[in-house]
Amino acid sequence: MKQSFLLYTCILITLLAIFTFSYYSSQLKFETSKFEKKLKTSKDSIAILKQQLFDANYFSLENNQNAQDYFYSDDVEKSISYEKLIPIVKEKLFEFNDNPAGNPYTGQDKLGDNKFIINKIMVLNHRWIIADYSDGNYWGEVLLKYFVNEDKSISFELIQTLLYQK
Repeated sequence: MKQSFLLYTCILITLLAIFTFSYYSSQLKFETSKFEKKLKTSKDSIAILKQQLFDANYFSLENNQNAQDYFYSDDVEKSISYEKLIPIVKEKLFEFNDNPAGNPYTGQDKLGDNKFIINKIMVLNHRWIIADYSDGNYWGEVLLKYFVNEDKSISFELIQTLLYQK
């Protein structure tokens, strides 16, 4: 009786060990395949996001070699680095927001108590800027030309403005 009990116990323990081993090994395979699928979809998502970012930045000075070459000169004193130029252009345009009547390069007069100011700027190439402006109630977009003068000052010219309906 004792021997059969020990035999059955050993068989039961062996079966439990085999089932436990097979369960955890299949669990590991399942988790590994699940992780690989997530990793693949994550890589695909990252690739898609990179392509979308590249497409969105297609019209920007940072990605336009021809526009960058416009600022290059054989004379080192006349060459302008576009990495340094972009923040300067943005800063000069934002300085006009301090005007009590509003930024003149929005192309809009005050419609109420608030003045129109430029909120966001994107330098498209060596000549054009697109900007977003608002007064808190109304908003619009403006297309500007900018020029780097001989004395390295920046001047702007309004091309067209668009004020959205409320």
